[in-house]
Amino acid sequence: MQSYSIPLVPGPVSVPEAVRAAYAIDYGSADLEEEFFELYERCARKLQTVLGASAQVTIQTGEGMLALWGALKSVVRPGDRVLAVGTGLFGYGIGDMARQIGAEVEVVGFAFDRILDPQPVREAARRFRPKVVTAVHCETPSGTLNPLEELGQICQEVDALFYVDFVASGGGVPVEVDRCSIDLGLLGSQKALSLPPDLAMVTVSERAWQAVAEVNYAGYDALAPWRDGPAQRYLPYTHNWSALAGLEASLDLLLAEGMEAVYARHAAVAERCRRGLEALGIRLFPAEEAYNSPTVTAAYVPEGWSWPEFDRALRSYGMAVGGNYGELAGKVFRIGHMGSQANLALVERGLEVIRRVLAQKG
Repeated sequence: MQSYSIPLVPGPVSVPEAVRAAYAIDYGSADLEEEFFELYERCARKLQTVLGASAQVTIQTGEGMLALWGALKSVVRPGDRVLAVGTGLFGYGIGDMARQIGAEVEVVGFAFDRILDPQPVREAARRFRPKVVTAVHCETPSGTLNPLEELGQICQEVDALFYVDFVASGGGVPVEVDRCSIDLGLLGSQKALSLPPDLAMVTVSERAWQAVAEVNYAGYDALAPWRDGPAQRYLPYTHNWSALAGLEASLDLLLAEGMEAVYARHAAVAERCRRGLEALGIRLFPAEEAYNSPTVTAAYVPEGWSWPEFDRALRSYGMAVGGNYGELAGKVFRIGHMGSQANLALVERGLEVIRRVLAQKG
């Protein structure tokens, strides 16, 4: 298996040594030991601080998609109305997920190189009267960052739950769960938190807990057991103690740096990445830079190169970036500068590799 000295994929990101060390310890049984439950509670409180959330935070064993599926199935029954805001692969995809559950779904859609416009969402919400409105904060395939606060206000106006995927932004960009009136905020461990893909976290408002109780969904990914289970010292399965220890180590690094400094670091690295790509003649996606996320940069594959050819050339220098999906596959690649990879020196090394690769056809 080849390892890459310049890891710039948009997740799973590289894991810092302090976090890896937490995984290397042999722990006891998460089912039975008070020490584990105290760790769980500390992690939940620290996540509240990072995410600007007073709501309860659940921490489940599983990759980030577990949070997306579990939260949706916990509050949506067949026939319920879901309004999906789509600006990219994942936004549209959540609408597809709701359809698979049996929901009546309406999509307010936008092009992949755009961010959402609240006005058509408000018009649709007032007409459709959904139970849940879904949105994605950072659309990683498109490299875009959507505004959330006005959507939260719209949800309040129509008494809908606000479900937000901030898997690729939480911990690298302010998400402000309380200020944005987010009822279900979804986070994965493998992006800005710089962990392996083994934890799924959800902020759950009191309104959302009421819906969870009404739906009463039972399954591995269900939210219901997590409302009282940790406090009662009774979980639905054996938790990943090593991952929780790694999560606390990661959160401690963020909080020690200070969240404002963390956000400034991500913004500075993103700016350098984009200016560097432009200087090399690579076009950014989207062209409107106000839409870009501080955690990931999307750009067109350079002219004269196919994506597989470009990818192989980068990897020959020890650099790994991300390809793409759907309508952007083969056209747009992505540089992940989130979490541990929001590092100016790392991005400078990556830009130098791209310069050398492009020179091969110069």
